[in-house]
Amino acid sequence: MPPPPEISKVTMRRVWCDGATDIRSGKLYRAAALGHPKVYLEIDEHGYVDCGYCDRRFVLEGGPADGVDQSALPDISEGADPGH
Repeated sequence: MPPPPEISKVTMRRVWCDGATDIRSGKLYRAAALGHPKVYLEIDEHGYVDCGYCDRRFVLEGGPADGVDQSALPDISEGADPGH
């Protein structure tokens, strides 16, 4: 499985994504036309969550997925059960 296209390390379990903003700095890093509706995501006990729109992965710093080969982890969109 290929790694997610973008990985953002975060310090809080509740994050948001609009597909066009660098979460850490708040600066636009892509053309706004390539963005998507702003969605809020919650990182669970796996230590990461993937945006269902753009596949950006949010990894909790110091969590169980931090420092792990991201290509070895299944996609987890909020509300999805990775076991199914």
